[in-house]
Amino acid sequence: IAPGYLQKEWKVGDRKYYHYKMDNKIINFYSILSARYTVLEDSWTSPEGKKVNIQIFYQHGQTYDLDMMVKGIKKTLDYCGKNFSPYQYHQVRILEFPRYASFAQSFPNTIPFSESIGFITKVDPNNPDDIAYPFYVTCHEVAHQWWGHQVIGANAKGAALMCESMAQYCALMVMEKEYGKAMMEKFLRYEMDGYLRARGVESKGEPSLEDVEGQGYVYYQKGGIAMYALREYIGEDSLNNALKRYVHAVAFSGPPYTNSREFLKFIRSGTPDSMQYLVKDMFEKITFYENSVKSASYTKLANGKYKVDMEIAIGKKYSDKMGNEKSASVDDYFEVGVYGESKDKNKPNFIYLQKMKLTDKSKKIELIVDEKPVKAGIDPRHLLIDRNITDNTANVGDASPAIAKK
Repeated sequence: IAPGYLQKEWKVGDRKYYHYKMDNKIINFYSILSARYTVLEDSWTSPEGKKVNIQIFYQHGQTYDLDMMVKGIKKTLDYCGKNFSPYQYHQVRILEFPRYASFAQSFPNTIPFSESIGFITKVDPNNPDDIAYPFYVTCHEVAHQWWGHQVIGANAKGAALMCESMAQYCALMVMEKEYGKAMMEKFLRYEMDGYLRARGVESKGEPSLEDVEGQGYVYYQKGGIAMYALREYIGEDSLNNALKRYVHAVAFSGPPYTNSREFLKFIRSGTPDSMQYLVKDMFEKITFYENSVKSASYTKLANGKYKVDMEIAIGKKYSDKMGNEKSASVDDYFEVGVYGESKDKNKPNFIYLQKMKLTDKSKKIELIVDEKPVKAGIDPRHLLIDRNITDNTANVGDASPAIAKK
């Protein structure tokens, strides 16, 4: 099996031959796999009526994740086709390979996929700590049919931003729509931890996303966090409209290939003036926040509502590639959230979640909510890179006069 469409197969003596052909130009990037496969067949139809054949080639008996993979293919074709451009091929194929390596990789309409991250991964839907990893990896690899095979970056610094970070973004969007925001909070914490751990052992210097080269923890973990956060700050429609204009401008183009500077110009074009600092902080610089809640209390009001008082601390630092840091003034937007009681501890109940413009001199926040608060925080969903996220929220105590007197 190779990328393309099988034209014919034949045998001469003991040797088999297969002829594959593409129906449009592709980059010089392809895979060849051979095995005794069982094949799952399905299909997807675009809103315009184009039929795309889906095939999963797998070892007989390894069926745990096949339905999840098919769903991931279809959901990603839906999302990317709607938001960026039509899918360019007439088929999508996933091919299993053994655990001598643990990765998946997207070639033109063909995705080799290790059994170690799919096929034998039995995700327990009743276990809140289980992440639907085969679904996520499938979405990421299918997204590469746009970000890597339609948009092809120059072999230069920042190329992985338009390839891997964008595939991360698409996978996160599809995953959120399938599993909800609670799953995304858990996944983002996992990604944040991966980024911070990896940069802690960097020996050659950490680049910004704009200039990233071979540092996977930057273009995977940090890139996904940055794109997801930007979506939350400027809105999905605004971001995707900018990305759509970018795809239409550069898709399938040859030399001179697009680069990260051009990509960020389109991102800026969809970002309001008040949020332009985010593009600089997330993509051009290495930025860290030091946000915490020092105390939080509530008072029940006569009208049945609750007044929440928080004492907070805010900090922001820029780092150079060698880890040398300097403090920066803060005049940024932060999410401020208040949680109410929830029947499901894995699905937080926000009774207040808004963005506020705060400075490093901000010390106190006062809010009015309709329900009894149990926890409150600044950047509670961890959209901003903070090396200590455990103090972003705090339990809210009762500070009503009766309690205080007692």
